[in-house]
Amino acid sequence: MQKQLIFWLILLLSKSLYGQEVYPLWEKGEIPFYKENDLKEYEKEAYGTLCVFDITHPTITVYKAKGKHKTDKAVLIMPGGGYGLVAMYHEGYDVAKKLAENGITAAVLKYRLPNLKSCTVPESVPLADARKGLSLLRSFADKYSFDAAKVGVMGFSAGAHLATVTTLWESEAEDENPNFAAYIYGVTQMTKLNIEWLENDLYHRKLSASEVEENTLMNLVTKDTPPTFLVHAYDDDICFIEETTVYAEKMNKVGAEVETHIFPKGGHGFGLGRASDGTDQWSDLFINWVKRMNREIN
Repeated sequence: MQKQLIFWLILLLSKSLYGQEVYPLWEKGEIPFYKENDLKEYEKEAYGTLCVFDITHPTITVYKAKGKHKTDKAVLIMPGGGYGLVAMYHEGYDVAKKLAENGITAAVLKYRLPNLKSCTVPESVPLADARKGLSLLRSFADKYSFDAAKVGVMGFSAGAHLATVTTLWESEAEDENPNFAAYIYGVTQMTKLNIEWLENDLYHRKLSASEVEENTLMNLVTKDTPPTFLVHAYDDDICFIEETTVYAEKMNKVGAEVETHIFPKGGHGFGLGRASDGTDQWSDLFINWVKRMNREIN
């Protein structure tokens, strides 16, 4: 009982300190690709961090920019988890707090997982939530004092795959497309392992040749691709370094704006990073990159 009381006091203090607000993405009865189910969302530690499972009702949690030097930018953060869970804390809330403390409005997307028990078209569910998240965040531009034309996406691992798809599979609705992007140890190629991963955990079926092609994201880059910030570690044994280096080379080749930071050590899933291997530098580098973008981003 005492532990529960302490937990809720910490939660309330955190909410008061950071001023975050949680918003549902969809009105009741409007959730696309939704299937009635008995799943109950829960949190559990996985891979050394607290994660969220069985998400069926997505949200965004918005952290208002703080400090004397607020920017007019906002970022929608998509944590990773292989499309089987969402690492909401160390790749979501922790990152949002850091950005907000440094003058950037940040929102964390809790997106639905492509579970056959809870959705009719599993591969379409995360993207639908990501696009809705961007649209909803933009609608709060006046409330949170940022420019609706300067809203980016940031993703980690599977969340980076989702963020890249959101960026490159352009929506007909303009408010569902980001103005800039950041991919942290992301997925941009269709290797044999990546194809198997998407077939098992996102599509839940074999991919067609056209689906493999449209998920070969580096081939979709053009000179009009939004400015992009890339982070990876050489010793990542889950998402190999080529996912970032080849993508960066392609962006540079076509004349798109890209900034890339690669660390010798760090592995996979380092979130905000560690001082011991230097990966803790990337968030400050990203903040600096965002603040240098003074022009309106098209």
